[in-house]
Amino acid sequence: MIKYFCKKCNLDAGKSECPVCGERTEVKSKIYWCENCQIPTYDEECPICHSPGKYLTSDVRPVFPEERLLLEILIDKPLAFLKDSVWNGVGNRYYVNGKKLSFSISKVKELNPDDIREQLENYRDQNSYEYFDIFIKRWILANADHYNFISSEAKQFIQAHSKRFLKGNTNAAFVSFSGGKDSTVVSDLVRKALGSPSIIHIFGNTTLEFPQTYKYLQRFREANRKTPVLLTENKEQDFFHLCETFGPPSRTLRWCCTIFKTGFIGDKIKKTFGDLNTILTFYGIRRSESSSRNNYERSSVGKKISKQLVVSPIIDWLDYDIWLYIVTTNIDFNDAYRLGYTRVGCWCCPNNSQWSQFLAGIYMPDQSKRFHEILLNFATKMGKEDPEDYVNSGGWKARQGGAGIELSKNVAIDFKPCATDAKSFHYILNKPITKELYEFFKPFGELNFDMGKSRLGEVYVLDAKTKQPLMKLQGRLGTNELRISILSTPIAARTKTVEIELKFKCQITKFQLCAGCHACENVCRYGAIRLVKCGESDTDYRYEVDADKCVHCFKCINHYTGGCYMRKVLLPRGKGYSENER
Repeated sequence: MIKYFCKKCNLDAGKSECPVCGERTEVKSKIYWCENCQIPTYDEECPICHSPGKYLTSDVRPVFPEERLLLEILIDKPLAFLKDSVWNGVGNRYYVNGKKLSFSISKVKELNPDDIREQLENYRDQNSYEYFDIFIKRWILANADHYNFISSEAKQFIQAHSKRFLKGNTNAAFVSFSGGKDSTVVSDLVRKALGSPSIIHIFGNTTLEFPQTYKYLQRFREANRKTPVLLTENKEQDFFHLCETFGPPSRTLRWCCTIFKTGFIGDKIKKTFGDLNTILTFYGIRRSESSSRNNYERSSVGKKISKQLVVSPIIDWLDYDIWLYIVTTNIDFNDAYRLGYTRVGCWCCPNNSQWSQFLAGIYMPDQSKRFHEILLNFATKMGKEDPEDYVNSGGWKARQGGAGIELSKNVAIDFKPCATDAKSFHYILNKPITKELYEFFKPFGELNFDMGKSRLGEVYVLDAKTKQPLMKLQGRLGTNELRISILSTPIAARTKTVEIELKFKCQITKFQLCAGCHACENVCRYGAIRLVKCGESDTDYRYEVDADKCVHCFKCINHYTGGCYMRKVLLPRGKGYSENER
């Protein structure tokens, strides 16, 4: 049983949006087990044999033979469930013929992945899909009505948004394709709903994808030759090198997504769709995946990439629904799911579970060992009392800031107000002044290098429309002292001195911390900002603002708190640190 309940209208809405008020509904599910057919169903009475079912859980997915064999080896019973119906429910609990299996995921960290890999190889030829296929066919039959409902509703949603936003030549659409099960389903739904295979797919290669993902991507392109699949990839920076510079990513500091995914997908969108007004983006995001995604709307304006209108047709689908769709339509999917992975993205993501880490040790031993060494080195560098325990217990995933990281010293801005002029500010920078500093002040207005005294390093910023001086920068190249004087207001649509000075700090922070994360490039909807590689290091980038494209909307200045995305990553937190002092 699955219900979509609207609290506001106090009614069973029947779908994700309430037909009365239009607001999102709350999804409640109950899954039952039919002892006779040995399958799960949403119906309390089995649609096949009409036997009464017993409550099982709120969500469940099929366990493929490869994962089943791994489970059997872990409990020292190889092939024991070969002929049984095996499923995995909420909380990563395994069920065999409807009965919960006594098995604790926490014990896997004590096992040797090399030994497990050897046993999997020994029993591989004896493993079989024969009985699994029987149960899956029965499951499809029992849930046919539910499949028809969810697939039809999703297609109607896709068609409605396409009809509304894909008018004329000012808008376009694409499918965000990760190679995971959710984007696989969305891809199939969109192509069927629009009646065309030619909708563009964009795959963001983070360089950290599962080997099975790359193989699946190749199969997808070969099987869908009329579907254009565009690839994006950061070929200039190395994840492992950046781990040493920024520290490994954590659950709250996932700088890797910005550097290896968002930035380059945003760049691909700009190059592909140019100056179009709205880019309708079909995503495979689901609310049941995490507490943070539970707050997502089914359609919304993109927060990370400008011009995006994000549409999520399957936002209220459960794992049950995803797999029902995949096996019913018999579409190809990523083989990583057969091995036991529940989510497929970056194999070393800090959001991955202990189970996923264990699987990486089995199926990706070389990469897993290399990352483990990086984590150990980081823990040692940070002075952790027991580096091995810090890594194995997942302590690195909870890291909150940049304490102890060399680059974090550039977060602080040494500021002194001028004793004789309340509208002048004196800064001691953490890096010498270069010509690049002036690029960060272009969003305020037009730079003028002729009005000031060059020997003092004076540069004026003029209002883009009136050409009247707004501010004066004073600081010689190669020195660390910068003075900024307010000459007239408004500046960046602000008239209060304290607010204007915060804008100055935002740009100075960018200058001091810029390490080529590419976040700023996606903030500008006019394509005026770009990062240019200018050295051999992974963080050697030059920040450039195209004066011909910049419209001085000021949105890039403090789009991120404190002005720069990397400030969040590198800001020291914890004992002995205070953000107010920064």
